[in-house]
Amino acid sequence: MTELNEAAMFQGRYPLFQDRSEAGRALAAELKRIIGQDETPSDPVVLALPRGGLPVGLEVARALEAPLDLLLVRKIGVPFQPELAAGAIVDGDDPQAVFNEDVLAMCGMREGDFEPIMGRELAEIERRRALYLKDRKRAPVKDRTVIVVDDGIATGATVRAALKAVRRRGPKALILAVPVAPWETVETLKGEVDRLVCLDMPEPFLALGAHYQDFEQVRDDEVVRILDEAHAVRA
Repeated sequence: MTELNEAAMFQGRYPLFQDRSEAGRALAAELKRIIGQDETPSDPVVLALPRGGLPVGLEVARALEAPLDLLLVRKIGVPFQPELAAGAIVDGDDPQAVFNEDVLAMCGMREGDFEPIMGRELAEIERRRALYLKDRKRAPVKDRTVIVVDDGIATGATVRAALKAVRRRGPKALILAVPVAPWETVETLKGEVDRLVCLDMPEPFLALGAHYQDFEQVRDDEVVRILDEAHAVRA
């Protein structure tokens, strides 16, 4: 059963966070409290969605003394309307594609029709993983507590695909942890995880960046630096 945690300390505060690092520390404190009081295994791994999720995930991984890895996701667009997502492909030792059956039906297409697009998007995933992680091995997730982290959620479409793909990889427990998200999106994602931790669900929910004082784009070199830092701590 999914449990939703909302930290009242952020209610009425605007912007909610100075930057992603502050949000990550607040999220880490809530996760430590939760993991310390229940039967969640003490062998967590943190999977961050790049690029914005990396500074948040670093703070969570530090606090939990957990490995930090990437969860790379690419949209699978409809050929004649690329901005419409028919699904998404998620990296891993066995990359997983997750499709939206409603979109497939509306377009009159089957999963197999998207193989060329999937191939291109998977190649882009591998290019980015090579850029960010070089030859570093993926963190294993089977039979572990997997904490998927991002800097926030808007519609939840990408995160939903990522969660479905991670679930197929056999984690013992799956947690979604984000600093901020709209209430409606949180409700739609609760069924995908064992626990959902969201620090605040402000109304109205503005653009994600409006909830941060500093929401500068995370550059590729910063992603590499963060991952190197996380690896060095555990080396």
